[in-house]
Amino acid sequence: MLKRRTLLTTAAMAAVPFALPHAALAQGRKDSIVLGMALEPPGLDPTAGAAAAIAEIVQYNVLETLTKINADGSVTPLLAESWEVSPDLKTYTFKLRRGVKFQNGEPFNAQTVKFSFDRAGDAKSTNKDKRTFQNMTAQAVDEHTVVVLNKEIDPNLLFVLGQATSVIVEPKSAESNATKPIGTGPYKLESWNKGSSLVLTKWEGFRNPGAAKLAKVTFRFISDPAAQAASLLAGDVDAFPRAATRIVPQFKSNPQFQVILGGSRAKTILAFNNKRKPLDDVRVRRAISAAIDRKAVIEGAADGFGVPIGSHYVPGAEGYVDTTGINPFNVDKAKKLLAEAGVKTPLELTMTLPPPPYARQGGEVIVAELAKIGIVVKVQNVEWAQWLSGTYGNKDYDLSIVSHVEPFDLGNYAKPDYYWGYQSKEFDTLFDKIKSTASATERDKLLGDAQRLLANDAANGFLFQPQFPTVAKKGVKGLWKDMPIFANDLSALSWS
Repeated sequence: MLKRRTLLTTAAMAAVPFALPHAALAQGRKDSIVLGMALEPPGLDPTAGAAAAIAEIVQYNVLETLTKINADGSVTPLLAESWEVSPDLKTYTFKLRRGVKFQNGEPFNAQTVKFSFDRAGDAKSTNKDKRTFQNMTAQAVDEHTVVVLNKEIDPNLLFVLGQATSVIVEPKSAESNATKPIGTGPYKLESWNKGSSLVLTKWEGFRNPGAAKLAKVTFRFISDPAAQAASLLAGDVDAFPRAATRIVPQFKSNPQFQVILGGSRAKTILAFNNKRKPLDDVRVRRAISAAIDRKAVIEGAADGFGVPIGSHYVPGAEGYVDTTGINPFNVDKAKKLLAEAGVKTPLELTMTLPPPPYARQGGEVIVAELAKIGIVVKVQNVEWAQWLSGTYGNKDYDLSIVSHVEPFDLGNYAKPDYYWGYQSKEFDTLFDKIKSTASATERDKLLGDAQRLLANDAANGFLFQPQFPTVAKKGVKGLWKDMPIFANDLSALSWS
């Protein structure tokens, strides 16, 4: 779900000797690669945690799904060979791939699919898409056929079933996936040096032995932008998907590297705790939104790599409407709204910021902007684990900056216990209509209404759609350009 970074340890900065020529480094590693990651995941079970960093390591590599989301956003078969959808979009019949085994030798079949989906929707489940699974019933017709009955229409279900929350797990090993993930994918976990690196190695028992071209993939966790650049230049990291934007200029003119700029479905927001006074007053939330110059935030937080948004939706997504004019940058209006709400200035608020540069750098800009309307913001910098437990888990915050990276996450505003604390019967009704409308034209109209409602309610401070750069050595092939989801499709990677 969320994009974060952890602190770089000394171990993570250990570099390949500088005397080794770049060409020799690449030549000696044709069967292996080192990828940089800004964040270290808290665990490796995407069905139990909300951090996007989990999927970046395990999705499609160790753990697989029925469907696969490709770089262009299309959906193709993976563990399901094919499927049929009923005319009312409520019944999905999946024909499963035969001869597939889990890495512990257990068979993949219709029973494991049913187990996985039942587990995801269980009352005790911590799957962030729990509601989706609670609305479906999985039936094992025979060993290789699964029927999914959906209570609600979800036109994006095939996409959802390709996301990391929908991975198929093996019943005997499911509970230990956070530390020892067992899947059906081409790679298995070799080692995890907490705070530094994680290694995946090719699984020789994979159904298609030639699928993975690389025998070994090392992930190194490097949050600091300067350290990210140094690791690439020193040769100890071969490719850095979703690298810090501020390092891009120094690699654009370097012939030894390639810079790939792609789009995303991520939404970077100033999260409001709608349950806390005075943020429970829509006029205060609108005032804060009006005090923010989105273009200045994009420059400060993302070095210009972003597009302004006015709601929890991005250009390019189905049914997108431009809502940036609903709460435009207007300092005078912001001051009037605070006065109307009876807020006496200076108003003191706390902004809790996770480690990513977009959050810390963007926080500096927003603190300065809110000061102009009499809001004094105290910044509290926290580590990723603290953010997950305190801000996201315990809802202990006033303001925060975070990127929500899932493509179809508008429904989070209909969750009564979500960390924003936003509650609107009007939105809930609207979202129920969206979920149950089969007509694409009518659904797009309703999606537009939902975007406008969130913008008018100033449910959060909507900032920008980020662009995520990938910096890699010239010889690395198969890296995704666009990022409809945050995944590293290791089977696609090779050296030229």
